[in-house]
Formats: sequence, C-alpha cells, structure tokens
Amino acid sequence: MVTDRSPTAIDDSGWNWLRVKHATGFPRQARDGYFPEHGVTRPAATTETDLPPVDAEAASSPVADPETVRDADPLALETTYLSGKWLAERPPETVDDIWEAVVEDVAAGQFWDAKVTTAAGREAFGETDHAVLVFTPNYFDHEDVDRVRRRLREGHGVTEPIRYRPDVYTLDGVHEEVLGELTDSDASRFRV
Repeated sequence: MVTDRSPTAIDDSGWNWLRVKHATGFPRQARDGYFPEHGVTRPAATTETDLPPVDAEAASSPVADPETVRDADPLALETTYLSGKWLAERPPETVDDIWEAVVEDVAAGQFWDAKVTTAAGREAFGETDHAVLVFTPNYFDHEDVDRVRRRLREGHGVTEPIRYRPDVYTLDGVHEEVLGELTDSDASRFRV
C-alpha cells in the first residue's frame, strides 16, 4: 500500500482533502520528468498559438457559453495558471481502491498530481460520494488531457461521465467579472 491512511479513514475535522504529496512525498516540483515524458509544454512556455479550440459541443458546462470560455483561456495564458483536473466521483465503498491506484499512477509518472476528499471532507461538503481529482499541468495540451482521461477510463474503470475544470476557473472569485458563470462549481471546460 502506497498510502498510510485511506480517504475513508480520515475523519479529522478540517482535514477535507488528501493530496497525493501527503501519500507519496512527491511534490509537484519533483515531477519535472512529466513534461518531457508526455511531451507537455510547460505553462511558462505556452503561447497564444497553443490556445485550445472552443466549440459548442466540447466546451464547458450548460451554464457557460463558448464566448465566456474564449475569455477564460487568454486569462489562463496571461497568468500561466494552466493546470486543471478531471473529477470522478466515488462512493465510500470504492474510493480507497481507486485512490490507491491513482497514487500509484502519480508515483509512476502517469498522472501529474491528484487529491481526494476525505471522509471529513465529504461530510463537510455535504456530499454522498468522494471527489477524486486528477490534475494535468497544462489544459491547453489537449493530447495530455485526453491521455489522462483515457487512463482513468481504461486503467481505473471510470466509465461514467466526468468533467474537466481548469484551475483558472476557481481563482477565488478574483476574476469573476471576466469568468462570469465559469466560476460556478459545475462549470467545466470538457465533459465526456
């Protein structure tokens, strides 16, 4: 077992998330090999030519229109805040197993980063299921975002619809005027 405590075993008030770095000891900075291994452009080296296409079918949730997404992408580029995450929801009975497998994939360099709600977090957020978040470092790199999605599907049995949310959408409301409905918790850039 890679982790010393499972998400369902953590019920300490206030400890709402278990991050992969707590489980593996590998902070994001130690995973520099991820970029060349998967051919991902580092956020600081990303340019306007790397902006992902926006189309009505692939872009965002029902509350965000493609025009709003077109505004968010340049903001992400300007701030170099290009990370994002796939969200898979799991019931308490199965979350520990998928979390263990996700942590192993981070340690093996298949995933860049991950976190999961703990039992305390699930309760604090009023959720029935646990949220398993698997991050990519640059959502402009659609090939990597899609590779991670496929790995979740094929390697971890995530068959239900999932959504991808760029971290720029959650900049604590600082850019709410620009992002508008993208700051809603259900807004996403990709859904599959």
